[in-house]
Amino acid sequence: MQRGSDRLSVHRDDEMKHELQGLLRSGHPTRVEEWHDPEPSAEDDPGIWGGPVVPGNPGATLESVRLELARLLGRSSFPADAAALTAGLRRKNAPDALVDAVRRLPGKDRYGNVQELTEALFGSGR
Repeated sequence: MQRGSDRLSVHRDDEMKHELQGLLRSGHPTRVEEWHDPEPSAEDDPGIWGGPVVPGNPGATLESVRLELARLLGRSSFPADAAALTAGLRRKNAPDALVDAVRRLPGKDRYGNVQELTEALFGSGR
């Protein structure tokens, strides 16, 4: 089989794969420089692996829901009522559970910022 402009032969290519196999399977960093390795997550980083951040989910705190709403909606979405905020969340492809939680809020209330919206979602605002 012709390999085109490759500098290495098929045999040398297989030999190099065999040499690297132990390093790649070891689970240890393969680089000498420390700055190439990804940094571990900090203790205060929001958890993103537990599913959507919505009120009622285990581990969903007032702060984590507020952060998620602020990330999705931004400042330009306020002041607004629940219908406008629901439409904004749908445009940003927010999780359905979060959209449904905002949609269930009273339609006559207006929310001036993310904090007011989050407190309404959690009830009395802990």
